[in-house]
Amino acid sequence: MGIISIEKLDHLYWLGRYTERVYTTLRKFFRVFDDMIEAPEGSYTYYCERLNIPDIYTSNQQFAESYLYGKDNPDSLYSNMNRAFDNAIVLRDELSSNVLSYMQMALDVFEKEQREMAPLLELQSVLDDLLAFWGCVDDYVEDEECRNIMKCGKYIERLDLYIRLEYHTKDIEKEFSKLTNRLHKTPMYYDAATLEKIAGMIHDKLSCPEKMAGRDQELLDCLGNIIEVR
Repeated sequence: MGIISIEKLDHLYWLGRYTERVYTTLRKFFRVFDDMIEAPEGSYTYYCERLNIPDIYTSNQQFAESYLYGKDNPDSLYSNMNRAFDNAIVLRDELSSNVLSYMQMALDVFEKEQREMAPLLELQSVLDDLLAFWGCVDDYVEDEECRNIMKCGKYIERLDLYIRLEYHTKDIEKEFSKLTNRLHKTPMYYDAATLEKIAGMIHDKLSCPEKMAGRDQELLDCLGNIIEVR
């Protein structure tokens, strides 16, 4: 595993996952929110089901507020942004202040929104900050293994969300290709047989969709078993 400790490897991996979780789910939320404006109460239920999060909400408005900013809601975007920041802050030496600044700015937007409930449009800057974060990772994180571990976490999370949110299989295939290209360049332990099984399932999903009907959970389970941090 070289000079990267198990603890740092874990933080790098989960930094990638939580950052991507905020980015992809916020992008999806914008579309869900647009649909909710004229939709009946409870129109968010399908979204909760796809992400496998508890439907604890009482109205469309309460869902929007709690899911975005809920401090006591472990599934809120605010909570996930906090987790991303917590992982980043212990990696300050590996990331540099330039990279950390974008994580801080993204978190600050959620804090500002909570206090002032500014227009939802303000959250667009979170997406911009997270894109800038990944750009700075490429420019300022000198250790290639650190970058690759973070991006493996990013692509694992993106695959998980794309499958849950029913993205086109071609998009899933593209992200899986990015993951496999990065995995081979990291010191992480991964299950090659599971990786090969996922490749076959994605191929079947693309070429013969009926063969994969109802098997998304099996695909997600395999995805969760690829990497072992030890």
